[in-house]
Order: sequence, then structure tokens, then C-alpha cells
Amino acid sequence: MLWWVVTIGLVVVVLDQLSKWQVVRSLSAQVAEVVQGVEVTGFFNLVLVCNTGISFGLLPGDSAVKAWLLSAFALAVVVGLLIWVRSKDSQLLMAGCGLVVGGALGNVVDRVRIGCVIDFIDLHAAGWHWPAFNLADSAITVGVALLLVHGLFFDAQESK
Repeated sequence: MLWWVVTIGLVVVVLDQLSKWQVVRSLSAQVAEVVQGVEVTGFFNLVLVCNTGISFGLLPGDSAVKAWLLSAFALAVVVGLLIWVRSKDSQLLMAGCGLVVGGALGNVVDRVRIGCVIDFIDLHAAGWHWPAFNLADSAITVGVALLLVHGLFFDAQESK
């Protein structure tokens, strides 16, 4: 069943990189003129952010060493998940691991290629903006949620 994790991961990486490519292509000329990006709805903007920190812009600052360390950590998580999930047979677990693996690798591609992660989804309400994120971040979030659901509700039943 490891092929299922790898397939989901590859689909996430491809979709993530295609979405980032399209946003960079579409917004790079407009960002200099429109600081807020492009308003899509009253609560959603497309923006172009080069995130040098970790998730949600934590630990910002340019450093090639930091980019490589964050990439190495993400790759270690990917390897650890792939080793761990080999002995499992839950589809929910496979889907969660595949999403986390794909999201982590999607962001690693950015860090290695350009030294930062491209974020472009800006959700906001009443003047408050959630930190910009991307499809890889969304995949990681959903994947971790699936792993938690599996651990909380299904793992105990499988142990019996």
C-alpha cells in the first residue's frame, strides 16, 4: 500500500508546483503595483509571498543555511513517515501520510529551487488576515487532521 502514499504525494507536489507557477506568472507583474494582491472574494485574496520562515511565516529571515536545514528536516519527516506507514493498512492513514509527504516535498522543492516557499492564499475577515499559505500547506494540514482522526478513532479499534 506504500504506492498509494507515494501516488497521493506526487499528485500533491505536481498540483502545488503548478498552482505556484500560475500564481507567480499571473501576479509577479501586478505585485509591484497592487500591494494587497488580487481580491477574489470579500474574504479571499491572491497574494505573492516569498516565505523564508517555517509555516505561517514563523522564524522569518533570509539564510541559505536555514533553508537547507528546514528542507533536511522536512525530508527526514517524509522518510520517517514512509518507513512508519509501510507496515500499516488503513486507507485513512495512507491518505493522511500521502498528503503530508506531498505537502512537505512541495515546499522543499521551493526552498531548494528559490530559497523560500511561495505562499499565495490570503484568507481574511474583519481586517484580520491569516498568514498567507499554499496548497502544500493545506495538504499538510488536512493530512495531519486525517492522521489525528485515525489515531483518535480508528487506531484503538485496530489494536483490539
